Amino acid sequence: MHRFLRQSFLYSILILSLISCKTYQLTDVKPALDTLKTAENLYFSSGADYVYKCQMDIYGNPVSGILIIKKTEGGAHRVALASDFGNKLIDFTISDTDFKVNYVVPDLDRKIVINFLKNDFRRLLKKEYPVNQAFENPQFRIYLSQSGREKYYLFFDKESEMLRQIIYTEKDREKIDFSFGAKKHIFADSIQLQHRDYKISIRLFQITETE
Repeated sequence: MHRFLRQSFLYSILILSLISCKTYQLTDVKPALDTLKTAENLYFSSGADYVYKCQMDIYGNPVSGILIIKKTEGGAHRVALASDFGNKLIDFTISDTDFKVNYVVPDLDRKIVINFLKNDFRRLLKKEYPVNQAFENPQFRIYLSQSGREKYYLFFDKESEMLRQIIYTEKDREKIDFSFGAKKHIFADSIQLQHRDYKISIRLFQITETE
């Protein structure tokens, strides 16, 4: 499995130049009168362990395991992925500014793999988003947070006020779609991460729930 993962990540990089991403634009929305300065993703804000069944699909090939995420001091998170047989695959600590690999099996110890996990989980665990613009439609209030060429569109359900989706773009090209299913603001029961320029997706399903 480890060798397959490494080959799949390498393959995805080789064909990246052949794949184009769609330009992302909001449709059927109107500007919203909103004074919110910072939008927040609170799904990983608790100090309890977040334990998920993890299913990855890499170019049509499934890989599964157990993912544990725990908030640590200073706003960082400890992330560990183990196989279905309980063998640790990778363990790292990540924040908005720092990244440290605590352990990785040799077959996954490749720059491509590490960068993929670092970038995806940094975006998934990002908590605060300075708001540049606000929009709305009948179902969602949408906040745009922009930093240079990067943009995040955060979709909050009007009725529950919960975060349901984050669209990440670069140079107005859609890159990653994060979708959340949740009943509590601090815990997502299910998460799906779908790349638009790689044939790679990650799905997380609740195993244990925070208080």
